[in-house]
This record gives sequence, C-alpha cells and structure tokens, in this order.
Amino acid sequence: MKSLFAADIRDNQAVDTMFLVAAKTHGVTKTGNSYLTLKLIDRTGDIEARVWERADDLGRGFDKNDFVRVRGQATLYQGKMQLRVQDVARVDESKVAPEDFLPKSAFDPDAMLEELQTILRAMKNPHLLALAEACFADAELMRLLRQAPGAKTIHHPYLSGLLEHTLSLVKLIQKVVVNYQGIDVDLLLMGGFLHDIGKVYEFTFDRAVDYTDAGQLLGHLVMEVEMVNKKIESIAEFPAELALLLKHLLVSHHGAYEFGSPKLPQTVEAVMLHSLDDLDGKIQAIQNMADKEPGSKWTAFHRAYGRSFFRNKIEDQ
Repeated sequence: MKSLFAADIRDNQAVDTMFLVAAKTHGVTKTGNSYLTLKLIDRTGDIEARVWERADDLGRGFDKNDFVRVRGQATLYQGKMQLRVQDVARVDESKVAPEDFLPKSAFDPDAMLEELQTILRAMKNPHLLALAEACFADAELMRLLRQAPGAKTIHHPYLSGLLEHTLSLVKLIQKVVVNYQGIDVDLLLMGGFLHDIGKVYEFTFDRAVDYTDAGQLLGHLVMEVEMVNKKIESIAEFPAELALLLKHLLVSHHGAYEFGSPKLPQTVEAVMLHSLDDLDGKIQAIQNMADKEPGSKWTAFHRAYGRSFFRNKIEDQ
C-alpha cells in the first residue's frame, strides 16, 4: 500500500513512493542533454517531477498512465513542490491499490444522484420531466455520471466531480431564480442537468483523466447534443421549439467563442446558465487551491485565471 502521498510531501524530503504518470514529456537542455518532465498523481493531487540524469534510459522503462515507483528529492520551486528524480521504474498493476491514485469527490455519488433526481422530478413541464426520466433510465449513462470527472484540470477534476458540479449548479439555479420573474425554471434546471453530460464520453477516467478519441475530435458540446437528440426522439410529441431552446443552452453555455461556444447565449436562461456554471466552476477551483496550501496566505499562481488568490482566514479566527 502507498504510504506517502503528494499532498504530504515537504521541502527537502527524500521521497520513495508510487505514483501514476499523468503526463510524460521529453526535453533537451541548452547543452544537448535529455531530460524528462513528469506529472505524477495520486488521490491527494499531483506533483511535477524532473529527471535530469539517465533520462533516456529511465524513460524507456515506463509510459504515460503507468504506475511507477519514484525515488528522489523534493524541492520547493517557485512556490510549488517539485521532485528531482533519481530513479523511476514501472510497477505492475497487481501491486498497487487503484483507490490510492484516483482523486474523488468528498461527497457520496449515490447520495448526490438521488438528490439531483429528486430536484428534477419536481419539474412541472411534462416533456422535460419525460426527458429527465429517459436519462435516469439509461443505466450506463447513470453509471458513468456517478464516476466522471468535471474536467481534466480546471474545476472538479476528480472522480464524481461532474455529478458534484451538476448538483451544485442545479441547486444554484433553484436559489437564483427566485430573484427574477419570467424565467423558465424547468428549462433552466434541465439545461443545468445536461450542460456537461457529454463529458461522460469525452473523458476516460479509469486511471488518469484524459480525453477519449471522440472527446478530442468532437468535444462534449457536440456529443451531448447528439445524445439529447436521441433521447428526445424517443419521447412522443416533444415540442420542437422546446428542444431548440434546450439545445441552445447546451451549445452556448461556455459563454464566448474563445471558450468553445459555437453560439453566444441568446436567451435569458442561457445567460443565467453560463453565468452560474462559470461561478460554480471558478469557486470550486479557487477553494481547491486554497485547501491544498492551508498554511499560506496566497495560493499558487492559477494559469487559467491569470492570478493568485488571497486566502481569507476569517473562518480560522
């Protein structure tokens, strides 16, 4: 069993433990020497590792998505922990416990799914309710929803992260709609439920989170529209305009062309879905960074958001 985890590694610590290789990149120094940059993960997080000596020889012994035993020295570099690797070798899968390497939601997926279903089953629109039930009846879809991550890196990047994010978004919708009039609440709730459902097919997550071939070639927006189309076709007399409005929520929820939306939000519900989705993702990502560095006033620099974040310690006082 694994005894030392990424989150527990400290500066100048000698490290001898197992990781899953999430990324492996070859490089060449200015003097022409080969080196390796690795992203090593376990259930507590990830750590960057560099192999400077014998990089070519050691690199031939393992690949991305292999379990490896790593020996080296931990060093704090630009505010982040990094490993200088002295030796790394593949470990047979039979000798590891997979649960040590797959980060997962802190919440029970069965309980989250039950709460999500309860909320959606209270919808008044019979067509949207029928669509929700068609999704719930799809055992494979529900199995994947219980397991899928919310993203590869930015927010909810762990098992059951998609379900956690979806439930959080639907609950946010319930809270916000009471402040406005004229909102099609059922449509918005259904958009919240389905806005990222294509991620169950976009990602592979049996080991490290990575993209499937279809995920790389199509992306979850296209994949979920195709899936929703098929579900709608199985429902008698589903209104064409309602289907159009629902699919608009899906294709516009990224909010901007540069973020992958083929269309900008053009209904009130679409604007709300994008805004609340963006809010939930950002808050989770920022809080997750703060949780990883409880002793620091500032988080590490967040590349996606272009800044570090100050950790409010009011709750500790």
